[in-house]
Amino acid sequence: MANSNSDRPSEFALIAELFAPLAKNAPGALGLLDDAALVAPPPGHELVVTADALVAGVHFLPGDPPDQIAKKALRVNLSDLAAKGAEPAGYLLALMLPATMDMAWLRQFAQGLGADQEEFGLSLLGGDTTATPGPLSIAITALGFVPAGKMIRRAGAAAGDCVFVSGTVGDAGAGLAILKGEAPQDNWLIARYRVPEPRLALGNALRGIATAGLDVSDGLLADLGHLAEVSKVRIAVMASAVPRSAALRAQTGDGVDAVVRAATAGDDYELAFTASAKNRAAVLEAAWLTGIAVSEIGRVEAGEGVVLLDQHRHEILVPRRGFTHF
Repeated sequence: MANSNSDRPSEFALIAELFAPLAKNAPGALGLLDDAALVAPPPGHELVVTADALVAGVHFLPGDPPDQIAKKALRVNLSDLAAKGAEPAGYLLALMLPATMDMAWLRQFAQGLGADQEEFGLSLLGGDTTATPGPLSIAITALGFVPAGKMIRRAGAAAGDCVFVSGTVGDAGAGLAILKGEAPQDNWLIARYRVPEPRLALGNALRGIATAGLDVSDGLLADLGHLAEVSKVRIAVMASAVPRSAALRAQTGDGVDAVVRAATAGDDYELAFTASAKNRAAVLEAAWLTGIAVSEIGRVEAGEGVVLLDQHRHEILVPRRGFTHF
């Protein structure tokens, strides 16, 4: 690998110092000394694979703390595993590094990964590092295990099902607005943007209960729209039921526009899912057992698309349902 930063060692020295220690608890990583890793699912389980790429200026701000950038890169992938009801097993990391990323920055980045590996019980399995003229880009492929036939898919929602979402939505969008200087300071909202919480325990508890599910990355309405499309149903969300945190409500108020903004903001990484009405109690028990709040926000109906309804079940105009890359 060409190295244009004199402070940075060669690619292999960089791997040996910063990333090989992150693979020490994974025998299949082979010390990061081979071209690939070995991963064997436990008996009766299937392998779940997901990948997300984060780019400076798109998914995080270039000046964000390196350890928090690392955590976000890993956690958005863990959120995908959570939505599928999978247990994390390991991950691959590809780093595209501009010359401005010196060793001090990289050490903090690796420390962030190490802290989250310990918290969530997984290890680095391999990856790649390369130089780039910019911007900083991070691609992670996460692997998880799920009992055979138990993965929660986007397909499966049926008319009559209840619609739920974990936690609160809109917080991350508000945190980004603060960092851009568009709203008053609130460190809790900033943390919700920079370091999301993957709902792994809840995802595991929902296996066999949720009929369909996914995580909220592009916005609640946008992502429910993806679920509705794959399940070939219509999803009606009640605006009054959209859960918003006290911090967000203090910042944006309780008007219809504030609810729309929360329901269309990205980066929340909460779980949105459906379950039959007869399993409502099971959903609430899963929430109680995992200590993760869950709100019932609507119904699955015959038809297509997703709509936001007011208290009279009149549709609220939503010009943009969430974040889109293209």
